Amino acid sequence: MGIPNNSRQVASNAIAALGNWISLHTGAGGGTTGANEATSAGGRRQTGWTPGTTGTNTGSVTNIPCAANTYTEGGVWSQQGPGGTFVGSGPFSSNVIVSGTGASIDVTPSITI
Repeated sequence: MGIPNNSRQVASNAIAALGNWISLHTGAGGGTTGANEATSAGGRRQTGWTPGTTGTNTGSVTNIPCAANTYTEGGVWSQQGPGGTFVGSGPFSSNVIVSGTGASIDVTPSITI
């Protein structure tokens, strides 16, 4: 059964509406828990979602200050933190290794249904 693009977009928009705070993670986000969030890095940073037409939402580039570590994925939350509802996460195309201090990572989040 095919799902029309309009239906995909409605679903993507609904997920984007759940949260717009982006986090860094040093391991898998845990599916529903937001595990391995790098809370000491720089905290969550806000993105603005731009809806597409084929089941996508693309977030604005979000610059997140971070400590030395290896970051494997970004997550989406309902609030800046602490706490909030974990919406989901996705892996980076490759691990981001940060050494030293004063670093930051640019994250461009996306939701695709």
